[in-house]
Order: sequence, then C-alpha cells, then structure tokens
Amino acid sequence: MQKSTLRIVGNKAVLNIRERMCETPDEMLSGEKFRMVLEHCICGLKSKESPLLSIFGGQPVDEETIGDLVKTLSLLEKYESQVVPHIYEKSAVFLRDLHVLNGFVEHLYDYWRHFDRFIINDSEGDRLDKRPYRTFNETIEHLTHLIRGVYRRIQENITGTRPTVYRQVPAGAEMAVISLPREVRWNDERYNKLNGVQLIRQILIYPPLVIQQPMNKRTGDFKKIDQNPVDLADLNPVDWLCFPAKVGKYIILIYFHLNFFELGLALCNLFQLAEDSDLERQPDAVFLYGVGDGKLDNLASYPTVFYHDRANSMFVGAVPDRNEFGYFGYLKKMTLTLHNSLVMDAGNMPFHGAMVRILLHGNKEANILMMGDTGAGKSETLEAFRVLGEKHIRELKIIADDMGSIEIDGEGNPIGYGTETGAFLRLDDLQPGYAYGHLDRSIIMNPSQTNARIVFPVTTYETVMRGHKIDYILYANNYEEVDNDHPVIERLDTPEKAMEVFRSGAVMSKGTTTSTGLVNSYFANIFGPPEYVDLHDSIAERYFRTFFSKGVFVGQMRTRLGISGYETTGPKAAAAELLRIIETSNK
Repeated sequence: MQKSTLRIVGNKAVLNIRERMCETPDEMLSGEKFRMVLEHCICGLKSKESPLLSIFGGQPVDEETIGDLVKTLSLLEKYESQVVPHIYEKSAVFLRDLHVLNGFVEHLYDYWRHFDRFIINDSEGDRLDKRPYRTFNETIEHLTHLIRGVYRRIQENITGTRPTVYRQVPAGAEMAVISLPREVRWNDERYNKLNGVQLIRQILIYPPLVIQQPMNKRTGDFKKIDQNPVDLADLNPVDWLCFPAKVGKYIILIYFHLNFFELGLALCNLFQLAEDSDLERQPDAVFLYGVGDGKLDNLASYPTVFYHDRANSMFVGAVPDRNEFGYFGYLKKMTLTLHNSLVMDAGNMPFHGAMVRILLHGNKEANILMMGDTGAGKSETLEAFRVLGEKHIRELKIIADDMGSIEIDGEGNPIGYGTETGAFLRLDDLQPGYAYGHLDRSIIMNPSQTNARIVFPVTTYETVMRGHKIDYILYANNYEEVDNDHPVIERLDTPEKAMEVFRSGAVMSKGTTTSTGLVNSYFANIFGPPEYVDLHDSIAERYFRTFFSKGVFVGQMRTRLGISGYETTGPKAAAAELLRIIETSNK
C-alpha cells in the first residue's frame, strides 16, 4: 500500500494513509489530493456548464490555470483579497468578481462534503493500533479542523466579513479505521491469498452517518454450492478490507471490496469486532463481499452463494461486485447464513427472530423469543415494549435482534443466544421520534427511499453470549386479524401443531425484498435452513419436544404489521397482551 493515496470511486472518497497526514494549510492546498478534488469538482461544473466557471475569465481551464487557482486559494488562506494580486499577479482574473469566487469556494467545500469520506490508516510497522485512543482520534479530528479552518479563512478573506453563526459540520472523514496486515493461521494454503488483505482493528465513526446504497432491497436466496468461491476470487489487497466479526460464538472474517466500503464499515454498528486473541486460530467462516469479473455467475441459479468446506471445518460465502448487490441486507444476511449453517452443523437450532429479557415491576421476569420473517413485527414489538416500559418494565435487555441460536444445557433446558450487537431496522416501522433518539449512534441508509433503514447498537456482546433460559417462544404472525377465534396471543397445545405453524413460515411481505403479498418460507428463515431441511427438521423436532416437556409457552403472536392501518397499533397491542400474560403467570 502506498504511503498516502486518495481514491474517488462513485460517491466515495477513500484516503489511505500510512504515515502522517498534512498538518498545515500550505501542505493541504499544495498537495496532490487537494488538486485531485479540485479537478474533479471543476469537471463536474463543466458538465453542467456552470456559471461558476466564469472565475476563469474565459481562459482555457487547463493544468496551468488550475495551478494559478490553487496558488490564489493558498494566498487567500493568509491574506485579504485586495492584497493577493500584489503578491501573485495571475490571481487577478479570479478576483474580478468576488461574489462568484465566493460561490465557487462554497461549492468546492460542499462538493468535498457530499462524498462518503473514509480514512484507512495502514499502521504496518507502526503499531498505531496499540497507541492510546486519543492519538488516533486527534489525528482524524485534526483533518476536520484543518479543512474547515482553511475554508472559513478563505471565505472571510474573500468577503471581508466573518459569519455570525458557525456550524461545526464534519469536514474530514465520516469514518476512519486502523488496519493491520495479519497472517491468519489457515489449515489449507488455498486461503493464504486472503492474508494480503488488512484486518480492521479500530474504527472511528462520526454519527449520524447517512449512506446512499446503490440498492434499497434484497433479491433472491443464498444458494449452497459444491465449489469453494475462494478458489475463483482474485483479491487485490489494495482494494479490500477485512472486518473480523464475532457473530454469536463464531468468528467470521468478512472481506469487502472498495466498491462496498461504506457498507462493510457499517458493520461496526451491527457486529462485535473480534479481538487479537480471537484471531489466533482459523476462523469459523469466511465471507467475500464483492467478487468481481462475473466469477460467481455460473455457480448457481443466483450468484449469492456459500460453500461448506468440510475438510477444513469452515463455511465460505460470496456475493458479486455489482451495484445490484449494493445493499446492506446482503452483507448482514449472508453473514447470518454462515452463522446458521455453523449452528446446525453443531447439532443446535438457529432462529430468525428477536429475543428479549424483561423484568417487570413486582419482580416478574421472562425471556421471550419471537420468531418470524422480515417484516413480521419482531423489532416493532420490541419498540412497543420500550414505549410501554415506563409503566410496566423495570429492565429490558435485547439478547437477539434478528438472529440467534438455541442450545440445550446440561439440565435439558433450552438456552437462547444472540448474534448481533446492533439492529438493522426499517425507519417507517419505528415509533415516531424513536430513530431521532438514536441519531448520535446511527448509520442511516437511503433515507429518501422506500425501505429506508437505520443501523445502531442495541446491546452488548456479553449479553448476546451469556445464554438465557427461554420462557416464551412465539411465532410473529403479521397477516391475520384478531377475533374471538384468533386471539392476539395464542398458545399452541402440541409440538406437532407448533411445528406446523413455525415450519410454514407465513408472512405478509412488507416490500423489504422483491416478494409481495402472503409468502411462506421454511421456519421463517431462508438464511441457511432451507439448504439443510432434513438436518434442520430433525433438530427442530427434538427441540420442540424439549420446549413442551420443559413447560415453555409456545404459541403465536398476531402483530398485524402486514395489515394496513395496524402498522403501529398491531405490535403495540401484541406487546401489551404479552405483558399481561407474563404479569398474571405463575412463574
């Protein structure tokens, strides 16, 4: 990796640094990176035939005149506009109309800020990851202050005035990472090609971060194949990063391509970053997000694929490098597919659902698992619990927001575990104002489009992995009306009947994928189990018998989220009824 590079790819500006960044205005304005941004900006103005180009006074906009503009801006950072032509004669053309020049500077500043901006700090040989957080933070903060300060001083020297309101907008990077080269101890040398990719060791984020994904929904299934995608992938280490994730009890190395940097780095709000000690062994799974050159196109009916490397006790997932796969759901759900496959391979039961621990006033408590497909109302019911919390709930802890696993302990009790430490939620389905309460920690995706999403942390890894005895297992039914024969909470009386309800996986689609209307998916979980139906059935039958023998409340919860008019009131009614059942139970 070069000492310092700036790459502009689509709407991303990625700054790779190894040593120091520019520290003074002169260094910044005379540097090749500023020149690169300036030239990109001017090119955009040319395509629009912008009146702002009149600052060049009809001169050809070539390297020489751009150089003159850079010199002029450098002087304006130090001196008032009337002084500059006396120092550099060629600046006079740019200073003929100060109003237009000021507009150009404002546009240049906004042009830089419109990018999703990332700093990748390659600390090889420097061990920057071992420095105090303060050092890393101050380095990134300095760039923000430098850019913002240069912009303000140039504008003040052009206009001769000072603003009365200063807005401390983030002008540097929106996300920054420390990455390190690290050789993973693979059992098979075919994976050695991955060792050139740097592993993320620290991440700094300036929320709220708004990301415009190329797509706003996910399409298709994840297909199990008989060929290892690693054999097909060509990885240029300069174009890739690795987020080593703790997904439940498993370590999954998530490699993502430059084209998807904004999505890959957003993983910091969803999964726990693995520690150095976690990386001393071979990972449990590998995920390549952004495999190019059509290498995955002919492996299955849909090119989002995964492979079970039995010889090395690993799973491998892969998604192509195309805009149609530029949606965070592909990144999250393939990771969870690998997790689910690992869980089943160990003889345990994965679930697609939310699990929460509730402590009520009067010391009543319950661990509740709500299974259901995307849009069934799991997360929305959790939100309703929070709304009701002041009156009924002393403490609410999220164990699993979207995916988890169940194991049987030494006493035969079903124990629930989570996977994610964050939540990936539809903005439209949240209680009014709830998202705004989390903006200080959030990443927002495609806010102006259908299926706008927000990602923010909701729990800790310690809570996810503690293991909690399950008291209630409910299927989230979002499509049935409530009446005398169909109560909000319905307890099922046999393992067979329960298996029938959960296995059918019926849900009214909310449009988060390309599915519409009432659809069915095996156990409301297309992420792994359908590829292992026989194995999953045998595990589920054993587990459901255990649920009933241990007195777990097994039933379905009618959230009505898929019925028009009940998007808010349905989950709220389900949450209220469940709280009533818990309060009146004998447990």
